[in-house]
Amino acid sequence: MTSAGEDFAGAKLAVFLGQNLLVIQRDDRPDIPYPGHWDLPGGGREAGETPVACALRETREEVGLVLPPELLIWSRVYQRPHGRVWFFAAHLPAAAAGDIRFGDEGQGWALMAPEAYCAHPLAVPHFAVQLRRYLEACGG
Repeated sequence: MTSAGEDFAGAKLAVFLGQNLLVIQRDDRPDIPYPGHWDLPGGGREAGETPVACALRETREEVGLVLPPELLIWSRVYQRPHGRVWFFAAHLPAAAAGDIRFGDEGQGWALMAPEAYCAHPLAVPHFAVQLRRYLEACGG
């Protein structure tokens, strides 16, 4: 699916816990993109990482969930001004919310219906677009 030599800027992961989507409220600082908006786990690539490794590392760092690669059931790559970004989706049981350990980035986390995220005025717009694409592709 992806390789370490591939050129990309970062990766995001739509993590579903039961029927709900795990979202992170970004810090409210003027020096970051989309301050205070609802985000998804993920971020920038570290040297040599594959897109999958990037998404899984960022998810572990941001919310403490350690996911095996085979849980990533859907992926797409799209272009942003800073480079190519991978978008993945994974589904876990609702009880996995008990395993969340919030990291040191952001103001907090929440569970949100995916449709509510897509329509939320503080959803990061391009992530809402990618989530809609996933929902349409899987019939959700």
